[in-house]
Amino acid sequence: MFRRTLFATLALVSLSAFAQPGEIKIAHIYSKTGPLEAYGKQTAVGFMMGLDYATGGTMTVAGKKLVVIEKDDQGKPDIGKSLLAAAYGDEKVALAVGPTASPVALAMLPVAEEYKKILLVEPAVADSITGDKWNKYIFRTGRNSSQDAAANAAALDKPGNVIATLANDNAFGRDGVKATRESLKHTKIVHEEYLPVGTTDFTAGLQRIVDKLKDQPGNKYISVGWSGAPAPFSKIADMDLKSAMALNWPLAATSCPRWWRTSSSLAWKVRCITISAFPKTPSTKPWWHVTTASSRHHQTSLLPVAFQPPWRWSQR
Repeated sequence: MFRRTLFATLALVSLSAFAQPGEIKIAHIYSKTGPLEAYGKQTAVGFMMGLDYATGGTMTVAGKKLVVIEKDDQGKPDIGKSLLAAAYGDEKVALAVGPTASPVALAMLPVAEEYKKILLVEPAVADSITGDKWNKYIFRTGRNSSQDAAANAAALDKPGNVIATLANDNAFGRDGVKATRESLKHTKIVHEEYLPVGTTDFTAGLQRIVDKLKDQPGNKYISVGWSGAPAPFSKIADMDLKSAMALNWPLAATSCPRWWRTSSSLAWKVRCITISAFPKTPSTKPWWHVTTASSRHHQTSLLPVAFQPPWRWSQR
C-alpha cells in the first residue's frame, strides 16, 4: 500500500513539475543539526529508504529521476522558512518534505501556500499544523499531538489519578498539553510546567512539579512531552520521586533524546505508541503497558518485560 500510494503521489506531482526535463526535485528540509538532530537523522534515513522501496530501487517515477535536495533548518523557524522559499522559488522543487520541529513547520506553512506547492510535513507533531494553521497545500504522514494524548489517556484516564505535565515551551509542547487536557475526562491536571528546548538544568521545574503534586490525594503521575536533547529523565530518576512523594508508575512520555526517538528508565514512546512500565504485582517482574492510538481508535495490551522492541533503550 505504501509503495502504491507514494508512487501515485509522485507520478501526479511529476505532471506539474517544472524542473529540468527527466527529473523531479524534492526538498527535504529538516534538523540535520540542533536539539532535534536525532529526529532529523531518522527521518532522512527513513525517507530515502521509503523512496528506494517505493520505486523498486530505481529512484524513478513515470520515467523521471528523483533528486532529493537536503537542507538543514537547524531547528530555527526563520531558517526553515527561507530555505523552503528558496527551494520552491530558486531551485524549482516539485514538493518539499519536513520539517522536524513544529515551530519550523508553522513558519513554513504560508510559504507553501504562497508558492502553491505541496509541503509534506514529517515528523513535526503540533495539532495546529493541520488544524487552525492548515492550508490546502499541507499534508502530513506522522502522528499529531491529539494521537499522543489519546494513547496516554487510554492508560491514565481513571478517577483518582492526578497529573503534572512537563513539556517544551513551544508549539510541540503546548499543543501536546492542550490535547492531553482535552483527552482526559477523569484524571485531573494539577500543574503544567513548560521549559525551553535545550534546557540543561531541570531542577527548578521539577521542584515546582513536586510542590504541586506532593499534597495531592490519589495516584500521582508526571506526563512528559519533551523533544530534543538533553532530556529530563535522568534528573527525574536522580530525584527518586517515586520514593520521595509516592509517585506512581507509569510515567507517560513523548520525547526524543539524541540517539533514539524516546527513552527513559520508566517509559518509552515511539510514534503513536506509548509504552509505560509498571509492576504487575509487588512480587513479580514488571510488564509493559502498550497503547497504540490513531485519530479514530486506540487499543491497549500487556507484554512481558522480556519483550524486546526493535529499537535500543537504556536504563539511564
